[in-house]
Amino acid sequence: MNLSPERGVRSFFTNLAAIAAGAVLFAAAFPNLLFENGLPLLAWIAYVPVFWVIRRSGFGACVFWGAIYGYGAYGLFNYWLGVFHPLAGLIVGSIYLVYMAVLFPVLKLAAVLYPNKGYVLQWLMWVGFEYLRTKGFLGYAYGVSGYSQWHLTPVIQIASVTGVWGVSAVVVFPSVWLAAALPGDIPWSLEGLKTRFLNFLRKEKVSALVWTLTLAGVLVFGFVSPVDYQDARKAKLALVQHNTDPWAPSKAPTPKQAFEEYWTDFRILKRLSDEAIAANPDLDLVVWSETAFVPRIYWHLTVRDDHYSYLLVRELLDYLSTQKVPFVIGNDDARKDPALNPQGNNQVDYNAVMLFEGEEIKQLYRKQHLVPFTEHFPYEKQLPFIYDALIKADTHFWEKGKEATVFASTNPQGLFGSQGKGALKFSSPVCFEDTFGYLSRDFVRNGAELIVNLTNDAWSRSLPAQMQHLSMAVFRAVENRRSMVRSTASGQTCAIDPNGRILAMAQPFAETWLAAEVPVIQVSSLYTRYGDLLPWVFIVLSLFLLILPAVHGIIRVVKK
Repeated sequence: MNLSPERGVRSFFTNLAAIAAGAVLFAAAFPNLLFENGLPLLAWIAYVPVFWVIRRSGFGACVFWGAIYGYGAYGLFNYWLGVFHPLAGLIVGSIYLVYMAVLFPVLKLAAVLYPNKGYVLQWLMWVGFEYLRTKGFLGYAYGVSGYSQWHLTPVIQIASVTGVWGVSAVVVFPSVWLAAALPGDIPWSLEGLKTRFLNFLRKEKVSALVWTLTLAGVLVFGFVSPVDYQDARKAKLALVQHNTDPWAPSKAPTPKQAFEEYWTDFRILKRLSDEAIAANPDLDLVVWSETAFVPRIYWHLTVRDDHYSYLLVRELLDYLSTQKVPFVIGNDDARKDPALNPQGNNQVDYNAVMLFEGEEIKQLYRKQHLVPFTEHFPYEKQLPFIYDALIKADTHFWEKGKEATVFASTNPQGLFGSQGKGALKFSSPVCFEDTFGYLSRDFVRNGAELIVNLTNDAWSRSLPAQMQHLSMAVFRAVENRRSMVRSTASGQTCAIDPNGRILAMAQPFAETWLAAEVPVIQVSSLYTRYGDLLPWVFIVLSLFLLILPAVHGIIRVVKK
């Protein structure tokens, strides 16, 4: 349909306003600058403007509006990435510009292929897309719709069956349904909207009823399914929050100044740990955050190529040798490995978690899912200009770990140890890793009874960034019915029960510690058993429904 220039301009700005509204609703549903916990109910209508614009636009226009929405929504939602590096926000925004520029025309195709029921296919595709964008090198879980509901405990219990994807499915459906019910042209009148809505409801009452019954089932499940852990064994952990960015000293003008800053950080960690131990003699573990202690412990003990670093490592080990309680410490685990790095001194670095009993490293875990671009870039040969730019920006690359380690810590003087024989079995996803369900699931399937996350979000200097991270971590507890604790550099240091409730939280951006007592249980959830089955059902159904009209067309041609 050809529009007059005046109507074309009006339509353009109407679509632009709708896309802007969709971006604002999306960002506001999650923790943000104005609302610490986000406004979760906005997520249930956040995509109405998006699907409405798709329905009233052509395929070419959908590419444009998808690009605008992808960049705008994630630029607003993840504004804090610019603090890390000016390119970080640009990269993430550009990635979602491309994603949405591709997705919007495919969503439009769904409406064209199925004029009456296309919104159902759009719903399936949106949830499937949310899952697929968490996979691979560019996998990024921030902004998955279900995470917006993290504070609504009854709503998120279904994650123990479906993962976060079941929550996303329930939350996204009202947007596609309402967008399909709205008239495509404006201006609207109240009477016209009412008539259109009632007519659409009469035609699509089955889908509305199914969603309503599903929501009711989710809420009933949410109230009856929480785990009763009143009689469960308890573990008590001191979570140390030193409120400094561990990597900031690396930017010091001289090695000596960097050493002095690392020494200051160590003193803070030591003082806070001593305070926690003195106040809680029945601790099972003391936990320091991701790379809280930066000098490479194993490397400087064995290679000793830096005198200052060796002295600080020695000071740490002398301190740990006097402690009766085990320590969990984030550190750079550097090793000589000529096979992986034939250059220079053959050094290979892993972002690691180390369990110390006294001064001995009893076990260690190496981070498996690295942050793209900032921790890992596997395309040096294919994209050397990007690799060189990252190196010039002082990017610290890590090698991937390969094992979902389960730590076993024994401390007879601790609260857990005093309740009977046996070790406290826990696993420690590092920072970004607790945003992915499959990792914590792997840990629990390997025998972890407790999830101990070590995080450094101090670089962001942003409460919304830390709260957005926390909102995803909550789901790891619910999905696997395991308690979870988080020891962070600057926040949100906290304890989460197996039902996703925050039991205690330290004040963010403060030098402090939190003594967290959490239940240790061994309940097996359906999600732990079967994993991300639901999104694959959505993906397969989406592909089948997209291909089906083409198959029908081929059959008709053959019959003729």
